[in-house]
Amino acid sequence: MTTNAFTMKLKPGYEEEYKKRHDEIWPELKTLLSNQGISDYAIYLDKSTLTLFAIQHLADDFNPKELPQHPLVKKWWAYMADIMETHPDNSPIENPLSQVFYMK
Repeated sequence: MTTNAFTMKLKPGYEEEYKKRHDEIWPELKTLLSNQGISDYAIYLDKSTLTLFAIQHLADDFNPKELPQHPLVKKWWAYMADIMETHPDNSPIENPLSQVFYMK
């Protein structure tokens, strides 16, 4: 299992809407993410910069090329595109983070 951490950016004024949409995340999307090998997925918001910090655990057989092609993921991206910074295909602009410290 590996840990994946990255940031994304929220558009101003959408803090509550972002939380609401994730509080109501589609059950079929949660199932898909889990079945693809994503677990312990958390997203935090830095309200001063509107930076979203995400961290997730990925199964050893997780394939990062599969999910972006799935119609349900594309539907979610389109649903979220109005409140986040995205690429032209509606995928969120993600900035990968490198681990510099870990304490167990």
